Amino acid sequence: MADLSTDKPAGAELTSHSRPLLIALLVAGAFFMENLDGTVIATALPQMAVSFGVRPVDLNIGMSAYLLTLGVFIPISGWISDRFGARPVFTAAVVVFTLASVLCGFADSIGTFVATRILQGIGGAMMVPVGRLVVLNNTPKDQLISAIATITWPALVAPILGPPLGGFITDHATWRWIFFLNLPLGVFALIFAMILIPQTKQAAAPPFDWLGFVVSGFGLAGLMYGLELIGRPDPVWLQASAYLAVGVLLLVAAIIHFRRTNHPLIDFSGLRLPTFKVTIAGGSLFRTAIGAVPFLLPLMFQVGFGLSAFHAGLITLAVFAGNLAMKPGTTWILRRFGFKRVLVVNGVINAVLIAACALFSPATPLPFMLIILFLGGMCRSMHFTALNTIAFADIPAKQMTGANTLFSTAFQLTMGMGIAVGAIGIRIGQAISGPMGLGGLTAIEFRLAFVMLGIIALLATVDCLRLDPKAGDNVSRKQKPGAKKTA
Repeated sequence: MADLSTDKPAGAELTSHSRPLLIALLVAGAFFMENLDGTVIATALPQMAVSFGVRPVDLNIGMSAYLLTLGVFIPISGWISDRFGARPVFTAAVVVFTLASVLCGFADSIGTFVATRILQGIGGAMMVPVGRLVVLNNTPKDQLISAIATITWPALVAPILGPPLGGFITDHATWRWIFFLNLPLGVFALIFAMILIPQTKQAAAPPFDWLGFVVSGFGLAGLMYGLELIGRPDPVWLQASAYLAVGVLLLVAAIIHFRRTNHPLIDFSGLRLPTFKVTIAGGSLFRTAIGAVPFLLPLMFQVGFGLSAFHAGLITLAVFAGNLAMKPGTTWILRRFGFKRVLVVNGVINAVLIAACALFSPATPLPFMLIILFLGGMCRSMHFTALNTIAFADIPAKQMTGANTLFSTAFQLTMGMGIAVGAIGIRIGQAISGPMGLGGLTAIEFRLAFVMLGIIALLATVDCLRLDPKAGDNVSRKQKPGAKKTA
C-alpha cells in the first residue's frame, strides 16, 4: 500500500503545473503596458501639443526621453535583481511604472511630461528584463516554449495596436486616458505579482560596475537618440550622425571594459553558446527588420496610397491577427520539426513575405494584402518565439541573469533600430528609384524599402545554418514521465 503521508494535496500538482503559465501571463500583461506606451502616444501628439501650448514636433522629446531611459537603465536590471531579489524589484517596477503613467496623464506642461516619462522609463527598464528573468527562473524546461510564446506577443502586438488605439482614445475622449488606463492594469499586475511570484533569497551581488554603467549608459543613450532622430519625418542627418558616432564609440569602449573586468555589468560569457549567440547576432538583424514593419506599413498606406489613418490601421491589424493565430501552434511546430529547421525555413518565408509588401499598390486587391500581412504576422510570431526560447535553452542557472541582461539590452536596441532602418530605407528608395527607371510608380520609395528589409531578414537566417540539428531539444522535447524537471 502506498504511503499516503507523502502524497501531495489534491490540486497541488495542477497548481505546480499551472503556476509557470500564470506567471508568464502576468509578465506578458506588464510587457504589454510597457510596449504599448512606447507607441500609443504617436497619434495623440497634436492634441497633447494643444494642451501644453507647444508644437507637436516639440513633444518628440517626450518619446525620446522614454526610449533613452530604457536604454540607460536596462543594463543595471540584472545587478539590481541579484541584489534585492526578482520579486521585490518586479513589483516595485510595476508600482513606479503605473504611478508614472498616472502622473503623465495629469501633466500640465511639457517639462512635467518629460519628467514623468523618464520616471516611467525607469519602471519599464526594470519591469521588462526582470519580468523575463522571473519567467525563466520559474518555468521548467519542457514548458519554456509555451511561456516564451506568451511573453513574446506584446512586442509584436503593441506596435501594431498602439497608433490606432491612441488615435481612437484621442478622438473619442482625451489623450490623458491613454495613461490613465494603465492604472487598473497596474493594480491587477501588482496584486497577482504578490500572489504568483515566489519570494527568493537575495543573491550575493558582485560589486557594482560604475564605469561600465556610465560608459554603456551614455553609449546606449547616444545610439538610441541618434536612431530616433533618423526616424523623424524631417531628420537632421548631421546631428543624428554625430550622436550615432559617439554612441558607437562609447559602446565599443564599454564592450572592451566588460570583457576585461572581473565583475562586468553586462556578462558576455553566454555568447560562447551557439544557441545564445544566434539570438544576438542573426536575431538582432531579424528584430531590426521586424521593428521597421509597424513604422513603414501605416506610413505607406497613408502617405503613399492616400488612405486615412483609420483605414490604414484596420489593414495592419491583419498582422496582429496572424500573430495570435500562430501562438497556439508554436509549441507543436517546434517539437515536431526542431529549432534549426524552423528558424531556417520560417526565416526564409518571413523574409519573402516582408519583401512581398513591395508588391502593394493602390490597385492591389485588399484580400491579397490581408493574406500577405496575416501570413507575415504568423511567421514573425513563430520566429520570435523560437529565437527567444532557444536563447536560454543552454544557459546555466548561474549565468541566467547575465544572459538575460545582455539579451534585453540587445532586444531593446535592435527593435528601436528598426524605425531608423525603415526611415533610411525610404531615403534609399527615393535615391535609387529614378536611376532604376521606377520613379513613376506610386509609393516606390516605400516598396523598395520593404525589399531592403526582406534582404536584412534573409541575412538573419545565415547564423541559424550553423546550429546543430539537435539544438534546443532539451526544451522542445517532452520529458519522459517521472523525469526530473529543471528550471
